[in-house]
Amino acid sequence: MGAGGRDFHNFNLCFRNNPDYEVVAFTAAQIPFIEHRIYPPELGGPLYPKGIQIFPEEELSALIRDKEIDEVVFSYSDVSYEYVMHRASLVNSLGARFSLLGPDATMIKSSKLVISVCAVRTGCGKSGVTRLICRILKEMGKKVGVVRHPMAYRDLLEQRAQRFSSNDDLKGCTIEEREEFEPLIEAGVIVYAGVDYSDVLREAEKEGDIIVWDGGNNDLPFIKPDLEIVVLDPHRPGHELLYYPGEANFRRADCLIINKMDTAKSEDVQVVLKNIKEFNPYAKVVYTSSPISVEDGEAINGKRVLVVEDGPTVIHGGMTYGAGVLAARRFGAKELVDPGPHAVGSIKEALEQYPGIWNLLPAMGYGDQQIRDLGDTINNTPCDIVIIATPVDLRRIISIKRPSVRVRYEVEEMGMPNLRDLIEEFIKG
Repeated sequence: MGAGGRDFHNFNLCFRNNPDYEVVAFTAAQIPFIEHRIYPPELGGPLYPKGIQIFPEEELSALIRDKEIDEVVFSYSDVSYEYVMHRASLVNSLGARFSLLGPDATMIKSSKLVISVCAVRTGCGKSGVTRLICRILKEMGKKVGVVRHPMAYRDLLEQRAQRFSSNDDLKGCTIEEREEFEPLIEAGVIVYAGVDYSDVLREAEKEGDIIVWDGGNNDLPFIKPDLEIVVLDPHRPGHELLYYPGEANFRRADCLIINKMDTAKSEDVQVVLKNIKEFNPYAKVVYTSSPISVEDGEAINGKRVLVVEDGPTVIHGGMTYGAGVLAARRFGAKELVDPGPHAVGSIKEALEQYPGIWNLLPAMGYGDQQIRDLGDTINNTPCDIVIIATPVDLRRIISIKRPSVRVRYEVEEMGMPNLRDLIEEFIKG
């Protein structure tokens, strides 16, 4: 059971060349448009000359019955414990085993030093922390290779092992891929990603002195880290103990970063600190902020605004607001316009699927049609100005017919200990 990433990785490492098992199907959830494909035989290996079919997760019950499934391996992330156990109960009710693979079985050993950056939820600010770490390493004279968690949303064989070093390499990428790759490329960092992470890692090792694992959702690293850094979000206190596998990251971390300190409530920070003391008291704790900057904040004042936020943060991460809403409030927007009545196609379906998203628009673009739907929804929504609060500038991808401003945010350290000292100690050691 997967979402176009961890599922393929688990198969490649634990089942691809294992004659004790026959993998009869993948199921796909969370991400639209990724089912009804074939995991290609070139990736499946000699035991799977016809490849393996990918079904929507809604067909799981029928698959278990029709194909007489013995075991179901849950292989995606940033899900509540209630969600996981409902799936486990469904599988068990049909007579099959429900299993989770452990980190030791699914981490590849690198020949280089590895720093992993993971989080307890989507939207904690992990990508900003990754960029900060890369900047510190480059200032130390190190050549950095970032290996990014997979986003296998397109042609799986073409995505087997990818290297991104310029914006030209991003042609054909989804908005979600561009959001992760483009800021790193602009910072002068080469990014590697794909489907087969044994191949991906070997490519990264050719060029990098140090490998930085840039995790997705709240998943565990695919590469065995020498230093595990995990980001916490005090805007969602307690979530570090409520989501899979975020709690595993929380407990494993060598360094815990409490981000967004500039906007967090002190009582929420205390909840996070209490949980650190109880569940991972030996981790070093670093405090960071995520200050926002707006290219023309005064243009927001007194205006009716449409806020476009980072899609995964408000969908998978369950956040009810992001940097765009914060910017609207700070600069005195008159009103946050609800895009719901004006949404079209797959964007309308997404807003109906996630009714908790209120008066903002998640930037979803998992395919060409969805990108067109997103553009039409933005241009259909009656507003004075569009606030773009996504890691990638949507104006490069979509023709926005209304005035717009861009919101950016970068992670900054606060107080001691700091990441630079921690990383220098790690490198020397």
